[in-house]
Amino acid sequence: MKDKLIVFDTTLRDGEQSPGASMTREEKVRIAKALERMRVDVIEAGFPVASQGDFEAVQAVARSVRESTVCGLARALGADVDRAGEALAEAESARIHTFIATSPIHMKMKLRMEPDQVLEHAVKAVKRAREYTDDVEFSPEDAGRSEIEFLCRILEAVIAAGARTVNIPDTVGYNLPDQFAQLIRTLRERVSNSDKAVFSVHCHNDLGMAVANSLAAVMSGARQVECTINGLGERAGNAALEEVVMAVRTRQDSFPCDTNIDISQIVPTSRLVSGITGFSVQPNKAIVGANAFAHASGIHQDGVLKERQTYEIMSAEDVGWHANQMILGKHSGRNAFRARLRELGIELETEEELNATFQRFKELADKKHVIYDEDLQALVTDANLAAENERFKLSWLKVVSETGETAIASVTLSVDSIERQASAPGSGPVDAAYKAIDSILQSNTELLLYSVNSITSGTDAQGEVTVRLKKNGRIANGQGADTDIVMASAKAYVNALNKILYPVERAYPQV
Repeated sequence: MKDKLIVFDTTLRDGEQSPGASMTREEKVRIAKALERMRVDVIEAGFPVASQGDFEAVQAVARSVRESTVCGLARALGADVDRAGEALAEAESARIHTFIATSPIHMKMKLRMEPDQVLEHAVKAVKRAREYTDDVEFSPEDAGRSEIEFLCRILEAVIAAGARTVNIPDTVGYNLPDQFAQLIRTLRERVSNSDKAVFSVHCHNDLGMAVANSLAAVMSGARQVECTINGLGERAGNAALEEVVMAVRTRQDSFPCDTNIDISQIVPTSRLVSGITGFSVQPNKAIVGANAFAHASGIHQDGVLKERQTYEIMSAEDVGWHANQMILGKHSGRNAFRARLRELGIELETEEELNATFQRFKELADKKHVIYDEDLQALVTDANLAAENERFKLSWLKVVSETGETAIASVTLSVDSIERQASAPGSGPVDAAYKAIDSILQSNTELLLYSVNSITSGTDAQGEVTVRLKKNGRIANGQGADTDIVMASAKAYVNALNKILYPVERAYPQV
């Protein structure tokens, strides 16, 4: 029997730290249910002490997920640990993940603490966490730049205090694979009670080596990998779950372990996370990119037609690249609609919400003949975005655009329930729509990104638009979906303006 490699997903916590990637409570629950279907072992749902919203999101995930362990992050402070324990009280299986920095630069410049003080805080936090759950994880932040002697001391102490998992983070993505592998080997050899805990790794991608470092650590005895869907995360991101899982699964000739992941759920979950966060997946992204299994070269095409394995080391269908067989359309009934939403992990809380969503589905079905799963995901996400921010609402939009003439947009916005109208010219229909909206709101924001993606194939496909705005150092993403790309663009812009002009304050730690 091979060892089990525990998959710890932190999309809902570290992934959300990507600027503009904040998720609502309902969106976190949808992603958590998708991760549960994928059979992820541990879902880090958030940082409960950061805000009331984060607390409620972790609490909601803890109530909704039954098959995976739900984890809450806490600094090595009593108040943080208590808040995490309270948020996880209703979880079927709960874990508290506590951390404190251990590198010389972090201890001196950030914590203003001596090593002995850091060790004392770590032990106290682990003991306090054990009052809430037996499943406690400890991370020495910036372990990749910490002194080995001190790492050994603090790991030995927290394991003795009751930590079942010790996680070694390469917080700033500084390590090289051979160095990181040696670090894991050394710690496992020199920490006297290392056999009493699972060694885990959490690697960032600043130098593009998060997955390589994680896999090198696994070869050196780590048996948990912390990762995110699509590699989402702070700065350059985290190790991508799909890449770690498929590397281990594909190269079973080399790895002494395997995961319990249902790999058929990888692509659907990737698309869900991309749709909710507004962070598009690059076409050549491994496993989940649109071109990951595409062959343009004649030589490659010829080889694949003769024998797939000539150019494909894994099957596209295995990871979820296949069309759903239950395709909905305008003749589909409410029960079929509700059943498919449930299969996708989308639970509508009230009959009124179901009716409203079903009505939007019918309106979409009148515009396009076939509704795919991706359309349903976008439909619910678009509805949640509209409900999430109520100060500005797009009530009406008209754009006139013709060859050789300046585009003109007329817009009606509901601003604090008062309708305001404006018109503006632009270099094109989207530019005109944005200028008309801005003439009402006077946002003074900088547009950093405007991205359009087709949700499905065909000329009647919904377009999904992502915009990224910046103001006073703050960044916010907005999304919108519609079969009319100009309307989708306007929805995305209004969504982003709601977020950036009236933001929810959050305070995130870095691990």
